[in-house]
Amino acid sequence: MELYVSEFSKYVIALLIALYTYESFAVFRFKEEDRRRGIYTRQAILMFALHFSCFIVICFETGDILYLFFYAFQQIVLYAAATLYRLLYSKSNRLLVNNMCMLLSIGFIILTRLSYEKAIKQFIIATGSLVIALVIPFFVHHFKFLKNLKWIYAVVGLLALGIVLILGQTTYGSKLSYSIAGITFQPSEFVKIIFVFFIASALYAAADFFEIFTTAVIAAGHVIILVCSKDLGSALIFFVVYILMVYIASGKIRYMFLGICGGGVAAIVAYQVFTHVQVRVQAFKDPWSVIDAAGYQITQSLFAISSGGWFGLGLYNGTPQSIPFVEADFIFSAIAEELGIIFAVCIILICVSSFIMIMNISIQLKDRFYQLTAFGLGITYIFQIFLTIGGGTKFIPLTGVTLPLISYGGSSILTTLILFAITEGLYMIREEEVLLEQKRKKSKRRRRMITQRTAVTEIMDLDEGETLDNETEIID
Repeated sequence: MELYVSEFSKYVIALLIALYTYESFAVFRFKEEDRRRGIYTRQAILMFALHFSCFIVICFETGDILYLFFYAFQQIVLYAAATLYRLLYSKSNRLLVNNMCMLLSIGFIILTRLSYEKAIKQFIIATGSLVIALVIPFFVHHFKFLKNLKWIYAVVGLLALGIVLILGQTTYGSKLSYSIAGITFQPSEFVKIIFVFFIASALYAAADFFEIFTTAVIAAGHVIILVCSKDLGSALIFFVVYILMVYIASGKIRYMFLGICGGGVAAIVAYQVFTHVQVRVQAFKDPWSVIDAAGYQITQSLFAISSGGWFGLGLYNGTPQSIPFVEADFIFSAIAEELGIIFAVCIILICVSSFIMIMNISIQLKDRFYQLTAFGLGITYIFQIFLTIGGGTKFIPLTGVTLPLISYGGSSILTTLILFAITEGLYMIREEEVLLEQKRKKSKRRRRMITQRTAVTEIMDLDEGETLDNETEIID
């Protein structure tokens, strides 16, 4: 019986994720949120059906029905999050909310399969993070002074990264985190968002040479601290975000060209200075030659992806635990092995649909600060996905960053949910701008009509006056 359930479920799960992905792009056929309601409803149904199907398989494969209780708690939290966003913020973007919940549910599914204890911990962190994220759109929407805190963003970011460099815990050769009261934080995850606010606040009013030079010095400080901490994945994200935001703010391609040249020189220097960079490049170039050492992770990842096929081997039928740190750095490979290439590609497309929506919000915002902020957040999100999946599939050298909302990691979950919440606040500002623009146009049309009516009335009065004068002359 378990064999039939596992085999049939693979095709059902693939169909559900494919339909959900289609709806994620069907949203863009309509500009108004009201016309998208049917799509959002179908997305919610497909998401909950997928979540339920996967946990049914987990129960059959493990023989433990207690997993259904864990599933029930997850459903309650995800449903509450989607409902509260809709009730508290009627102008919120439901595609981002649905995709956020969908990716969280996929993370819960694959982490439950990999490590039940880590799945529970991730669920608790995600629940608390969702509560925090629910209040953020309100602050973004109402606190207009956020654009005036340029130096506060710079100081906070540098201090947070500097503390890790000095006092942080060393994990596999890199200083990534520090603990407060037994709770471990990875500050670079939070500083990514603060860094975007810093660049936006510095360049929204003017993107002249002086401002760009000043921000370049501060940005270089962030990157240098991360490089010294050997957190090269985060350093690369900061660098790319800075280069692209400067290009968008200034519109001058020479700044981007200079940044790319500088980044190329920095990469060469990093390769010469850091041995672990050389090891990762060697593992990228020819992992089979070092399969027993530096190439072990990537070769196991490639084995897992290739063995899954289109529909996967089925939950609990693969061997994802053979990949070291699979729940963090290589979770995409575990998904491809047990849920299939179709499922894995659909995850990428869901993330891309979120990115397109964030870019769409950025383009339509009138306020330059908010526009740059949305753009920076979108680049931060999609580039991290590129680094994670690209590293796990040997498309680029491994950088050690997590897959947002899916990989195991409390700091990553919290910061990604905050990123989505900030974007919701920006979308509400955009909706407010549209409403004000519509009111302005209506007022302008009304004034034009009043002016036209006044002119017509004056002409009619003038005609009547001339007629009376003519009649008086005739009588005389």
